[in-house]
Amino acid sequence: MRSVLAVIDLQNVFADPASEWFTPRFAEVVPRIQRLVTAFGDDVVFTRFIAPERPEGAWKQYYEQWPFALQPPDSPLYQVIDAFQPQSTIDATTFGKWTPRMATRVGGARLLLAGVSTDCCVLSTALAAADAGVSVTVVSDACAGVDDESHAKALDIMRLYAPLVKVATTEEVLG
Repeated sequence: MRSVLAVIDLQNVFADPASEWFTPRFAEVVPRIQRLVTAFGDDVVFTRFIAPERPEGAWKQYYEQWPFALQPPDSPLYQVIDAFQPQSTIDATTFGKWTPRMATRVGGARLLLAGVSTDCCVLSTALAAADAGVSVTVVSDACAGVDDESHAKALDIMRLYAPLVKVATTEEVLG
């Protein structure tokens, strides 16, 4: 079965230690993601979390808590880190990146997920894709969470969705 690798939110806002949304193990997962991107070639899609122009509903409270994040999509904060130069990205103002555009890009393929953060955007994407009937594999050591405990808990939660969601290491995926 063909596979598509989705690299979730590998953006400056999560990579920069000065950012309020810094993901501590971000730099550690980048080499594994580079290996995966190389291996999957054209079957790779990058996503970006971006702020809405005008938050609505519960997102109003969210951005009251994180006002620094209310920046336009072209802000340096929201760019994919320099180690990668994707031709395009699938952008979403939601944690989950299982959007109609992502569904079209994946087609009937298996979806592999890597990126940040395991306990938010990766989790939200995995569960929505699984609900849509897509076979999902989360590459555990190519994801990073807000902290180690949250990362582990999110992986445990996703394992509960087997066989729709599998959790595997980079070596298992590439082997």
